[in-house]
Amino acid sequence: MQLRNARSTLIPYLEVASTWWPRTKGLIGRTHLPDDQALWILRCNSIHTFFMKFAIDLVFVDRKMVVKKTYSRVKPARLVLPVWGAASVIELAPGFLEKHPVAIGEQLHVDHPLS
Repeated sequence: MQLRNARSTLIPYLEVASTWWPRTKGLIGRTHLPDDQALWILRCNSIHTFFMKFAIDLVFVDRKMVVKKTYSRVKPARLVLPVWGAASVIELAPGFLEKHPVAIGEQLHVDHPLS
């Protein structure tokens, strides 16, 4: 699955966490996240980075994939409180949002709908 905006492909390898265990585990246990990969956690409007080994960038989106809020370089052992109107979050490599700015209100797309 790919994550796109109106201009380009942002993430060519988008992993989806849709069931309980992948959503609960998230990126815990990984040592890094490559720049071309991201984790999309469904049914999630807040996250924590406890037990993580690296910082992450975050993009919270609503059900229509409109960006509600972004966070850059969230360090391990942090709590991100619920984002009003967000239905899911995309976790990205640290520094991704500096290289590929994503604006609040921007429409994102995935290359095929979830089944």
